[in-house]
Amino acid sequence: MITERKPKNIFTQGPIAASFIADSIQKHNTKTNIGGHSIFLGQVRADVIEGNTVKAITYTAYEEMALEKMHLIREEIFAKYPLVCMHVHHSLGTIAAGEICLFVFTSSAHRKAAIDACNEVVERLKAELPIWGKEIFEDESYQWKENK
Repeated sequence: MITERKPKNIFTQGPIAASFIADSIQKHNTKTNIGGHSIFLGQVRADVIEGNTVKAITYTAYEEMALEKMHLIREEIFAKYPLVCMHVHHSLGTIAAGEICLFVFTSSAHRKAAIDACNEVVERLKAELPIWGKEIFEDESYQWKENK
């Protein structure tokens, strides 16, 4: 029997707390069919651009479209890789340098599927989701961030 997955809200207001990440990992200890996890954590960097240091990034999104697109990506990833589960959390709002803004967590019976799926999810959401970052500099000036 195939169960249809429902769209999940991937957005979190503010930074993603280390305690939330640890709790997410801990909850998987009862899933004994999992042999490997892969985790990607995106952190705001204090880049120096033309002598000005980034102190934060303010993330905004076209949420409805982003959630629909993430649901399609999720379905395609589950069809391509033998995953047990996948979790994606992306921050909205202002996230200071050093704080976590993206948490992708994939689990499978074997490590290769978990690692490959995690990498593909990160690359696809960076390329395909309508999420924008405005880099805020220490002098309060800003520029729109280019996704790389």
